[in-house]
Amino acid sequence: MIRAIAAAAAALLLAAPQAKDSGAYLAPEAYPDGLQILPPPPAAGSAAEALDLKIFRDTRGLARTSRWRIATDDVTNDPLRRSACAMGLLLDAKRAPALARLLERAGTGPMVSRVKAAYQVPRPYLRTAGGICEPKTEHLARNGDYPSGHTANGWMEALILAEVMPERATAILARGRAYGESRAICGSHSKSAVDAGYLAGAVVFAALQATHAFRDDVAAARAELAALRTTAPRPDAGQCAAEAAALAVRPW
Repeated sequence: MIRAIAAAAAALLLAAPQAKDSGAYLAPEAYPDGLQILPPPPAAGSAAEALDLKIFRDTRGLARTSRWRIATDDVTNDPLRRSACAMGLLLDAKRAPALARLLERAGTGPMVSRVKAAYQVPRPYLRTAGGICEPKTEHLARNGDYPSGHTANGWMEALILAEVMPERATAILARGRAYGESRAICGSHSKSAVDAGYLAGAVVFAALQATHAFRDDVAAARAELAALRTTAPRPDAGQCAAEAAALAVRPW
């Protein structure tokens, strides 16, 4: 599926404007149209909406658990920190500047924002009672549920990391999937918004393949990681085992 999206994105974007090398890989107008690609959110009163709200209510029972703590951390953590166990390396922007640059220049915001604005789906905690793992700010309430921007960015980032570390792809992508699930466990997003976020992230990842700057930076990150595999510190094995046990708890 991703290859098919990539081929279509390449055809659409080869002649499209791309952002300057100092900023985002894609100019806002070069993003694929999420309104045509993503399915619409569940209709009011539908079985799909009822499932979203049931999952929200059921996952309130995870509060104060290890899985809830990971979901809370996933609100603000960065992709290198959250993926340390999956990559088997402790990396940051200072130690891995090429990889950090690659992740920094990629984003899903222009695509996700347009879809959110079109549908304006209220977040689940605004539709049924229940606590969430982050503050219920006015900004969060105004920023729609569908699709999940955290999930879109997280899945795109996981795909990028898997591309530069293919030998760790399974663990990296599993962590990327769990990152999306964290948004539903947190209560900030519904399951349908998370599912749409995965698709949005894959679409943007495919579109990025059509840009020379992205491909060049992927090559630079791979070269950087070739050296870091033997020199970078490893994450604590006990902490990684505890994380794996917590992430084994599935929200649906």
